[in-house]
Amino acid sequence: MLTDVYDGPGVTAGPGSPSPGRSPPVNLNRYATKKSLAESLLDMALFMSNAVQLKAVLDRGPSSRHYSALITLLSISLLLQVVIGILLVVMARLNLNEVEKQWRLNQLNNAATALIFITVIINIFITAFRPHETGRLAAGTPL
Repeated sequence: MLTDVYDGPGVTAGPGSPSPGRSPPVNLNRYATKKSLAESLLDMALFMSNAVQLKAVLDRGPSSRHYSALITLLSISLLLQVVIGILLVVMARLNLNEVEKQWRLNQLNNAATALIFITVIINIFITAFRPHETGRLAAGTPL
C-alpha cells in the first residue's frame, strides 16, 4: 500500500515525490534546453569546419578535381546547418512543460533530427570527395 511520506513541518510528499536521500526529479524543460544548446554548439563547429573546407576548395580553383561537387555539397551542408541552428534556437525558447507547445516541439525536434541526418550524409560525401594532401606533410618528410 502506498502512503504519503512526511518531509517536515507542513510538507507531505506524495508517492514518487523526492524525499531525503533521493535526487529531485529531472526538469524536462531544462534538460531539453541543455540538449538544444549542445546540439547548437556541435552544429556551429561543423559549420566552421565546412566554411574552412569551402574556402580551401575555392582557393584551389575550378581546375581542382571534384570542384563543382564539393562546392555544391558544402553549400547545401552550410545552408542546412543554418536552418538547423534556427530550429534549435526556436526549440530552446519554447517551454516543454507547457502541454500546448509539446506537439510543436516534437514536430520541430523531428525536423531538426531529419535535417541533421541529411547533413551527416552530405558530410560523408564531402569527406569522400575531399582532395588528399600529397605534399611534404602527407609524405612524412621533415620540413
